[in-house]
Amino acid sequence: MSETGARALIVEDERSWQQILSEILSDMGLLVDVADNLDTALTLLRMHPHRLAIVDLSLEGDDPHNQEGLSILEALGRHDPGCKKLLLTGFATVELAVSVLKEYGAFTCLRKETFNRSQFRDLIKNALLNPSGDQPDKPQASAVQAASQAEGPAASVGSALVVEDDAGWRSILFELLVDCGYQVRLCSSFGEALGHLRREKFQLALVDLSLTGGKINMSDWDQPTSAQDLEGYRLLASTRANGIPTIVVSGVANPADIEKTYQEQGIFAFMEKQSFDRRTFVETVRAAQATARARSELDVLTEREREVLDLLAQGMTNKEISETLYISANTVKRHLKAIFEKLDIHTRSAAAAKAIGASSGQPSGD
Repeated sequence: MSETGARALIVEDERSWQQILSEILSDMGLLVDVADNLDTALTLLRMHPHRLAIVDLSLEGDDPHNQEGLSILEALGRHDPGCKKLLLTGFATVELAVSVLKEYGAFTCLRKETFNRSQFRDLIKNALLNPSGDQPDKPQASAVQAASQAEGPAASVGSALVVEDDAGWRSILFELLVDCGYQVRLCSSFGEALGHLRREKFQLALVDLSLTGGKINMSDWDQPTSAQDLEGYRLLASTRANGIPTIVVSGVANPADIEKTYQEQGIFAFMEKQSFDRRTFVETVRAAQATARARSELDVLTEREREVLDLLAQGMTNKEISETLYISANTVKRHLKAIFEKLDIHTRSAAAAKAIGASSGQPSGD
């Protein structure tokens, strides 16, 4: 499985973990170097190039404030850029995983509490066979997944489309959405995402505005063609046309950009990568779920019934609705009767609550 003479570096201060990891990696044909502190690890990584490095976050026992493992990841990036880096820790959070994947170029981030030998062996095989350095789209037992497990598994709530060109962010969003109960479709480009939008039905979409892998100059946002430079932005028109609640998760963020995205594309939420927070993300996804459920509930109505319901929600009387739609008052009453029967409600206030819930994501309260 490994190249002849390929070396692996284990940086771990607990002897039991040193033994477990050394046994697995040795069985896979790797020559294993072991360090239990920062200085030894730095010496070893300068002595030999390593195909793989397994690094513990804290090298001082149970001290959650010790993060010397990050210094080792940084040093590996400088001195051994071809080395695949994996963080193995008992102090995992989503914020840490984001940092490890994006800032330190780690292959993935694993949590000790959910460590599984078979899954770990498969992950190492994936790392050794993946020459591109990209993180796996569906990492196993990662820090993000483990950090979300406290809230328990969720029942399936539908399909979600993730459009993100950074493999680390795809991994993070994939696992959080799976924990929220979604079947997830991962895409990394405009064309791929547009094809899925035309062929499949989604209850949620997460879109990164910039899919070029580089920085976009936003200084000329107000120019007529500037929005077209952002491929993710162009996808928002399709998600809006399909009635898909859409959350933008992007590193392109300033007040003018965000406001323009809300106003022109009707997105559900805009989340900045720079300040990404797991709990806020999960709460936002759940609010989007409520919106999707409410909209789905109203799918039983005809187009004219939806028009009547929307006007009723604005507080109009039957007479005002009839005048607005150029129909008779009796026709309005027939439409309202059909609406009440289809939605299993009995009052105008309950009908209004259904309409408001569909547009805001708030429970209808009926």
